[in-house]
Amino acid sequence: MEAFSRRVAALAVAGLLLSSCAERPHGVLTPTGAQAPGTSRVEMLVATTRSADGASPGELFTGERGEGLAFADIAISLPPDNMRKIGDVQWPQSSPPDPYRDFVTLRADRLDRAAALARFDARIAKTPHRQVLVFVHGFNTRFEEAVYRFAQIVHDSGTSALPVLFTWPSRGKLLAYGYDHESASYSRDALEAVLQNLAGDKSVGEISILAHSMGNWVTIEALRQMAIRNHGLPAKITGVMLAAPDVDFDVFQRQIAQIGAASARFTIFVSRDDEALAASRRVWGDKPRVGAIDPAIPPYKQDLHADRVSVEDLTGVTSDDPLNHGTFAQAPEVVRLIGRRLAGGQTLTDASSGVGDKLGRIAVGAAGTVGSAAGVAIAAPFAIIDPRTRENLGDNFEQVGANLGDAADAGRTALGTR
Repeated sequence: MEAFSRRVAALAVAGLLLSSCAERPHGVLTPTGAQAPGTSRVEMLVATTRSADGASPGELFTGERGEGLAFADIAISLPPDNMRKIGDVQWPQSSPPDPYRDFVTLRADRLDRAAALARFDARIAKTPHRQVLVFVHGFNTRFEEAVYRFAQIVHDSGTSALPVLFTWPSRGKLLAYGYDHESASYSRDALEAVLQNLAGDKSVGEISILAHSMGNWVTIEALRQMAIRNHGLPAKITGVMLAAPDVDFDVFQRQIAQIGAASARFTIFVSRDDEALAASRRVWGDKPRVGAIDPAIPPYKQDLHADRVSVEDLTGVTSDDPLNHGTFAQAPEVVRLIGRRLAGGQTLTDASSGVGDKLGRIAVGAAGTVGSAAGVAIAAPFAIIDPRTRENLGDNFEQVGANLGDAADAGRTALGTR
């Protein structure tokens, strides 16, 4: 065991030392001032179950679980369209950031509930069709990553809906899959409360929901609870878009049956070449994930038709995501499709998974110590070329060492050698 630990350490250190590329962004939510001419602006209201971060400048909320709901009002500047590619989040490369090349935070205010409601009421009154778009992010997503990704989706889709980000406590770490999944479950009551309040607000005309990856779990669970409580979904929830759902297909069928999909048009975005969901399937006992099914074959075709769930098959669609897990947000034709559906009144990433992460995630479902160590060992060589994988290694390496030590102690105790 100790020899294996040393080999893992050597691989991880090699990956960390052999590259000096930029790592995942930190502190980008520090406001920079006035908006530069020619740039675009996205304003969003935020509801979150994350705990507040009072120690780190430019990082409003952590990946840990908070008590109740917290709120924020954030404005993001995007570079001129001729300086960026649709689907890309252009992270600041310097401080202060260059507004003509980078996404820039213009405002980041924490709010109490009363202030959040006041700002919401002021904006919804000016929103065409009084439409709200609620976005729920997926696994391995830091708070600032959820904010910048949603700003990209809102801008690139061209929607005029009022953006509301619901963000749950994801630690933004590769090997925190179990914690993230439990945090999603922890947040379902809060998401239901947000949706109930939006549906009950007389100033709101329509509500559309866009969820990604593990965010689909908290979304579908919240909608299931809402439908049971209200004997169906409110008529204002006109569209639910489920992108790359990291949800067991059998469980999804039960959830949809209790929700009653006929009350709101559900659309799932699937891709059979989604490698993140392929890894997730291994974690969950080889059960098919909704986002990776083939919708043209039995039983999926018949089951989805019976449940009145429509499907957009993104298999083979090109994006910059090496895992094909964030295609819904990064492929220009897909974000435009989302925008057209929202604008036409039709009822319908992750942000930082590295190349090595898709291999490391396969180990997440193994026994804690062996799974964590194997994940680091498998992913470490890719850290040399992929900074996002490298940071995931760094974040988890100490945890792996501690787990190895605990496992060794437990083993010695069981064998009577202590």
